[in-house]
Amino acid sequence: VGRRACVRLGREPAALRQAAGGRAAMSTRLRDLIKAVRACKTQNEERAVISKELSEIRSSFKKNEVDYRQRCVAKLLYIHTLGYSTAFAQMECLNLIVSQYYSDKRIGYLGLMLLLDERQEVLMLVTNSLKSDLLHPNHFIVGLALCSLGNIASPEMCQDCAPDVSKLVQSSNPYIRKKAALCAVRVVRKVPELRETFVELVKPMLGERNHGVLLTGTTLALELVRTAAPGAARKKLVKQFRALVPQLVRTLRALTTSAYAPEYDVNGVTDPFLQVKVLRLLRVLGANSSEASEHMSDVLATVATNTDGARNVGNAILYEVVQTIMTIKSETALKVLAVNILGRFLANRDNNIRYVALATLGKVVSVDAAAVQRHRNTIVDCLKDADVSIRRRALDLIYALVNENNVRVLVRELLNFLLISDVQFRPELTAKLCAVTERYAPNKRWLVDTMLRVMSAAGAYVPDDVCTNLIFVISQSPDMHAYAVRRMYAALVAEPNAHASLTTTSAALTASRTTALLKYVAVMFACSSMMRPSESSGAICAMTRQCSRYSSFVQPVSKSSVRMPL
Repeated sequence: VGRRACVRLGREPAALRQAAGGRAAMSTRLRDLIKAVRACKTQNEERAVISKELSEIRSSFKKNEVDYRQRCVAKLLYIHTLGYSTAFAQMECLNLIVSQYYSDKRIGYLGLMLLLDERQEVLMLVTNSLKSDLLHPNHFIVGLALCSLGNIASPEMCQDCAPDVSKLVQSSNPYIRKKAALCAVRVVRKVPELRETFVELVKPMLGERNHGVLLTGTTLALELVRTAAPGAARKKLVKQFRALVPQLVRTLRALTTSAYAPEYDVNGVTDPFLQVKVLRLLRVLGANSSEASEHMSDVLATVATNTDGARNVGNAILYEVVQTIMTIKSETALKVLAVNILGRFLANRDNNIRYVALATLGKVVSVDAAAVQRHRNTIVDCLKDADVSIRRRALDLIYALVNENNVRVLVRELLNFLLISDVQFRPELTAKLCAVTERYAPNKRWLVDTMLRVMSAAGAYVPDDVCTNLIFVISQSPDMHAYAVRRMYAALVAEPNAHASLTTTSAALTASRTTALLKYVAVMFACSSMMRPSESSGAICAMTRQCSRYSSFVQPVSKSSVRMPL
């Protein structure tokens, strides 16, 4: 027994190693193997060390050296993390699990979780050992069995062990109770039909003073709601849990206003993990319920006001508060507070926080657009960010913010961004820019001016239907004919090599048989005599060629045939 204890602790005396004879090679400890691997300078050296070690471990398994089994499995787990195959150790893990020693079971269950998964048939051999350890008098061994079951249990194992797990959820030992709750999450996830077994058991856990039990109980309650079938079953379950809202509110308030507790403090915030879970559960219970929402409104405002956003741990809680406020039936003032928190996120230097803020504001804008409009300038500034994902999110949000009152400002910003944007942005940006321009244009003159700027800046990325729509708008407004021709002519002169979208639109209007248009086009062509040939001949010839496609009486000409005065 003394020698076995020394081997287990990795401190076998030299005399015992010599007495072991041929087993002296197996005295290599895990730390020695790690040092040997780290000392390798090349991949080939590492492979040689691992191959030698694997050969010795296989030899030990064949000789059935029980004293070294735990050490060999521990080394195999390390080798497994390096990416080498260690499948032959699966049965040795099962042998360690059936051992009576806690140290053997610990390594065996760890190997079980790392080397096996629920799809392997070998796992069925351990079901009886798991059920036996779930009833073990040592609560640490019970915890090992619950941890393994919660990680790799198959649906069949969940069915067999569910009665034992449900009993352990009611245990008076907090250590066992919290592990049993997490194991129940796995059981409910794999076998949703067993959900009703844990509905009544989870309710007392939500009133526990122990933070570990309360955290796991909240997690189990969320999983029960998530796995419930949408419809009447989920509504019934949520209704049962809504009776616990006042209790959850008291818990959250206590966490927010409690004094410093070193065992739960994380960067000045009391148990942020529990706060996040409680907020998520309140969000589920407060949705579509005015009464439940009213109960939690005050504590949500307290959390949003008192939580420090200088660190990520505080920002995580604030984000969950915003999500909860926007999900439940909250008051307008509370929603404005939530949007202001997202506005502070936009000013954060961390790109991850800014991305989360933009994504959340994109969902909020449909609920309270007026509150989001207050942060319009900050959102527009995100277009200048170096991160492409932030620019894309900012663009999506700006499209949603455009309305009749701010269309001039936002379209101008989008046009400026179009001039410097990457190629990957231009197709979508051009299409949406044209769409919001056509939808919210304050007048037709502004529409024509803006569309011509888009055509000049975007070129090939302008959709074909945009040109058609612009032609239709102008042709249906006689008072716009003269203005449209002047603006198009000016655009053609400014862009000698104008893209087809601009020349096509100009040609279509020119080729129409509207008398007023023809008169103004004649004047514009006459005025071209005042321009230098290099500036006007290219655009005019291009427009003339386009005219031939729209009118039979306009003859196409070449660039050299255009008569330009000296």
